[in-house]
Amino acid sequence: MKFVLQPWQLMLIILASWINRQQQEVIEYLRTENTVLKENFGKKRILLTDDQRRRLAVKGKILGRKTLEQFGTLFTPDTILRWHRQLVANKWDYSDRKEKRYGRPRVRQVVVDLTVKLAKENPTWGYDRISSALSNVGYYICDSTIGNILKAHGIEPAPERKYTGSWETFSKAHWDVMASIDFTTVEVWTRADLALSICSLSWS
Repeated sequence: MKFVLQPWQLMLIILASWINRQQQEVIEYLRTENTVLKENFGKKRILLTDDQRRRLAVKGKILGRKTLEQFGTLFTPDTILRWHRQLVANKWDYSDRKEKRYGRPRVRQVVVDLTVKLAKENPTWGYDRISSALSNVGYYICDSTIGNILKAHGIEPAPERKYTGSWETFSKAHWDVMASIDFTTVEVWTRADLALSICSLSWS
C-alpha cells in the first residue's frame, strides 16, 4: 500500500522534531553541567572560570528561565541568565559608541555569525574545515580565532559536537527530501511478530 505524505502527517513530523529538540537541549545542558562538575571534582568549593560559566550560560539561555526552574539545576536561572548577559552577549557587542581600542582588531560580527552558523549546521567540521569554508567566501581566519569564537559561544570542538545533533539539524539538512517522501508499508515476518512499514524515498 502506497500513499503520499499528507499535511497533517508533515505537521506530526515537525511536532516530533520540536519535542526531540527540546529534550536534546536539556540533555546538552545537563551534560555541560556534569562536565563542569568533573572539572571541579575534589575541590572544597566550586569556583567556576569564565569559560565554564560561559558554557553553562549558552546552554542555559537556550532552555530559558521556565525550563531551568523545572529541572532545578545547581545554579539559579537568574544566575545563569546573568552570566549570559555578562560573558556572551556583551562580549560580541560591536556598538560604535565604544571607545577606540588598540592592538589586534576585533573579528567582524558577520564573520562571528557565519562561523557559529557553520559549526552548528556541520557538527563534524573541525576548525580547519570551517576556516577553509570561510576562505571560500573571502574571510581568512586562523584556526585559533575560530576556536576562540566557538568557545565564547559555548560550542564544543568537533569530536564532542558531532554526537549532539538534533532533529532540527537533521530536518533542515533533509527538508527537500522529507517534503517528497512516499511511504510504503511492507509486511516482514520476524521471530516475534509481523512487522510493518518500511518507508521508501522518491525524488521527482
